[in-house]
Amino acid sequence: MPEVQELNQALPLQLTASGQWRLAPGHYQGNFRISSAMVLYCEPGAVLDGSGQGTVLSIDAPDVQVHGCELRGAGHDLTAMDAAIFIQHQANVAVVANNHIVGSGFGIWADGSKDVQIHHNVIEGDDSLRSQDRGNGIHLYAVSGASVVGNRVSQTRDGIYIDTSNHNHLQNNQLTDLRYGIHYMFSNNNQVVGNLTRNTRTGYALMQSRQLTVTGNRSENDQNYGILMNYITYSTLSGNEVSRVRSGSTGDSMIQGAEGKALFIYNSVFNRIVANRFSDSALGIHLTAGSEDNEISANSFIGNRQQVKYVATRTQEWSKDGLGNYWSDYLGWDRNANGLGDVPYEPNDNIDRLVWMYPQMKLLMHSPAIELLRWVQAMFPVVKSPGVRDSFPLMAGYQQDEQNESR
Repeated sequence: MPEVQELNQALPLQLTASGQWRLAPGHYQGNFRISSAMVLYCEPGAVLDGSGQGTVLSIDAPDVQVHGCELRGAGHDLTAMDAAIFIQHQANVAVVANNHIVGSGFGIWADGSKDVQIHHNVIEGDDSLRSQDRGNGIHLYAVSGASVVGNRVSQTRDGIYIDTSNHNHLQNNQLTDLRYGIHYMFSNNNQVVGNLTRNTRTGYALMQSRQLTVTGNRSENDQNYGILMNYITYSTLSGNEVSRVRSGSTGDSMIQGAEGKALFIYNSVFNRIVANRFSDSALGIHLTAGSEDNEISANSFIGNRQQVKYVATRTQEWSKDGLGNYWSDYLGWDRNANGLGDVPYEPNDNIDRLVWMYPQMKLLMHSPAIELLRWVQAMFPVVKSPGVRDSFPLMAGYQQDEQNESR
């Protein structure tokens, strides 16, 4: 184990008239801790370097602030939780802001503390390692009341990982080139607002959690899944935009069968999914494993190679109070110009099911035989299997506003 030194004793800090401690430019090697309340500002050029061992800076007391430091050289023993900054459980109300972190271990780990603020940090992992061998950029364990805002994380394992942590707020973070951008496990009553994921293997991996509010986020050019809901209940997804999700490797995906899905809902019920935009992906939305009893309305599904994949035991109505979703491949009409299609949109009929079972059938999609099967299905509904039905498809993309939201 590396020797851990008290930061205010080991480094040449200067106390300002305002009560702040300032660290002059320089390269400071070692492993440090802060054991009493203080506000630390690093001058430009001040670097704390762990020399590849242990945690660089441990915050062991409440009411500590760390601003503007560059931290690098943490150890890469993930079992030992090596991190650039480790916020201990007693370090409530810690503020970690505007720091630059580089390394292969965890970036910032908060462990059971309350009301921490992690704002506007830049965290870069080591892309020479496999993603599963890197630490997470920001890791929250058993944390409550945290505010994680405006951080930029790249090349770590997961951008922000939240485990057994309730009542936290994540906003305006940029998460790129990762395994998962935001990853929830066993965490409730959290808010995920206005974040951006790009070039991840899953943008938003929401798992085993309830009462999440996920709104105004973007997923761009992610792989496998834009938003993955796995055992999610009583949550709201609104105003999110997912685009250009592509198929990729499923080597360390938790659920196999990734097909470039903008939204994948697995064994998740009683959720509200409204006013989102899912576009230009291999698959717009896939539901499976009993994911019924969700409200799905006012969304836009645009330019996906396949809009819906769902094998149902009973028909699912995807509209609410006379308001459905917009489907770019809808071929119906609107004779009374009320903005709603006159015939329902039914994306997963018996023909679609046959194509899922026998992909070679795609070669016959526009053949007379397929058209005849569709006609028979329409004329004799008794032969239809249960599936998704949007009885009030929108004729134009939905724009969320106060008037529409009130519907």
